[in-house]
Amino acid sequence: MQTRRNFLQNAAKATLGIAVSGSILQDIASAKATELNAATLKFSQVKLPFSYAALEPNIDALTMEIHYTKHHMAYINAINEAIGAENIKETSEEQLLANISKYSPKARNNAGGAWNHNFFWESLSDKPSQPSEKLLKMITKTFGSLDKFKEQFGAAATSRFGSGWAWLILDDSGNLKITSTPNQDNPLMDVAEVKGIPILGLDVWEHAYYLHYQNKRADYIKNWWNVVNWKKVNERLA
Repeated sequence: MQTRRNFLQNAAKATLGIAVSGSILQDIASAKATELNAATLKFSQVKLPFSYAALEPNIDALTMEIHYTKHHMAYINAINEAIGAENIKETSEEQLLANISKYSPKARNNAGGAWNHNFFWESLSDKPSQPSEKLLKMITKTFGSLDKFKEQFGAAATSRFGSGWAWLILDDSGNLKITSTPNQDNPLMDVAEVKGIPILGLDVWEHAYYLHYQNKRADYIKNWWNVVNWKKVNERLA
């Protein structure tokens, strides 16, 4: 026969059991939510490593400000929207680019725009630098000299019809190669005609130079060499 004491003890145990079970379920749900959030790819904008005016007269302050705060941020926001809308499950930016043909034009254009511009900002510097001995030897072996490399790279950038990018990449054999891509494509994408690992990239969309250079893309390219962050390029090669 159940006594009042037994009844109260059993009731207390039941209440505790329910509380513990509820707590466990909450912990599981929280862990699952954390895991889901951690697995959700999200692009972010790198901090600009110099002031908007730091690269003048080669790249003017207004162009830098608009390019960074308007154009690039638009790509960042749009790719993050696409990731949610298309339920994209890739675990890294590079993995998404490598499988970009599976996704929409919105994902392709804006993933490229987001990644390319982060890469571009870090390829620029207001502090003088030079190619490392290792890089210079590879450039000389492949292109003949640093000046000849600049000529060939400039030709690729100048001849890219419409909007796009020029790249110096490492191919599958570890050799240097110059290539260019249309729009916001890049050599990491599975749709790229020439694939490889970028170590230097130049934005030749008109929004990158038109305020200062108008239609003189060649002048923009020539002056861009004055602000190339060779230190970063050397790190990418290493």
